Amino acid sequence: MTNREQLNQIRGEVGVCRNCELWRNATNPVPGEGNPEARILLIGEAPGFHEDTQGKPFVGNSGKFLTQLLESAGLSREDVFITNVVKHRPPGNRDPLPDEMAACAHFLHRQIEIIDPDVIVTLGRFSMSMYFPGERIGRIHGQPKEVNGRFIVPMYHPAAALHNGALRPDLEADFQKLPRLLAEREKAREAERARAQQPHQQSLF
Repeated sequence: MTNREQLNQIRGEVGVCRNCELWRNATNPVPGEGNPEARILLIGEAPGFHEDTQGKPFVGNSGKFLTQLLESAGLSREDVFITNVVKHRPPGNRDPLPDEMAACAHFLHRQIEIIDPDVIVTLGRFSMSMYFPGERIGRIHGQPKEVNGRFIVPMYHPAAALHNGALRPDLEADFQKLPRLLAEREKAREAERARAQQPHQQSLF
């Protein structure tokens, strides 16, 4: 199956998932959307009111801000894949609970495996905790960590920057790092391809 077909399969599974209680109060599942071949995957926290209504991630005010942030880095929503830690809206926009995050984790892990991005951007402390347990986002935001051949970049959630304008310059600056990180991963891929070809070339002589 193609990446798109596999992601659509996950979309269908999310729609009938009953592994936690979030589905009971949700209007629509929000499995995620975007480029199935994306080099950048962004992970938010949970769907909000507008996301729940439309079944799409980041479509409220924070979504508009996210679009602006991507554009400032020379990217568009069509270039990336956007999803959340949990796929149904928590009641009253409360934080997702640990058991709810655990119940949804396999969907997210499969999305990452299928898309195989060069860069994962965690938006907010809940997705950050998957890769940086025990850390504070105020201390490590914008500092990439290489894990299994890709960069993980913790960033503030766009909604947090909208509520607290003091965070906005940091978030904007962190997004400006994405083109450089993509270039670094492409350079590393080229080096890997060159190394892979060397034994073959040597065998010709």
